[in-house]
Amino acid sequence: MRTLLVCLCFLVQSTAVLDPARASGTGWDLLEEPRTVAIMRHAIAPGGGDPDGFRLGDCSTQRNLDEAGREQARRIGAAVRRAGVAVDRVLSSQWCRCMETAKLLGLGDVEQLPSLNSFFEDRSTGAAQTAETRSFLAALPAGETVFLVTHQVNITALTDVFPASGETLLLRVGAHGQTELLDRILIRP
Repeated sequence: MRTLLVCLCFLVQSTAVLDPARASGTGWDLLEEPRTVAIMRHAIAPGGGDPDGFRLGDCSTQRNLDEAGREQARRIGAAVRRAGVAVDRVLSSQWCRCMETAKLLGLGDVEQLPSLNSFFEDRSTGAAQTAETRSFLAALPAGETVFLVTHQVNITALTDVFPASGETLLLRVGAHGQTELLDRILIRP
């Protein structure tokens, strides 16, 4: 069953990547608008889920970025900088593939935000983590430019969008943490 779910996820992910109308790549400047944030699925990390024996503090037990993923993260950060967007805060899931992506973006110091941690293996925490992320977003100062790095399940729960690896969604955040999709940006390695 898990293999079927992973295959289905990759099929849906591929469909989103192939539709250029859904990934314009033109909207980095939207981040300068009040109440707008970027939320990114970590860069390319081959496989799906996490291996047996996964431990949060031990990257050797996790699915990690490959060289293509590292290059993708660097290219995304370079595109944000070329657009002239100054990012005030970079927040990340505590998973190694997210932390490495966030650091390689080169957009600033990276803070851990546990509500961005994956709940792929334990869906029972999904609703609470999504509510916590919405509360965090609602509390952000209107003029603060924030870049979040997380996992597909977290983004899908928050937005109903199934992002590709490395895809960034630009979201307008409402008063109660509800989100409106403004743009999708996918930069390949």
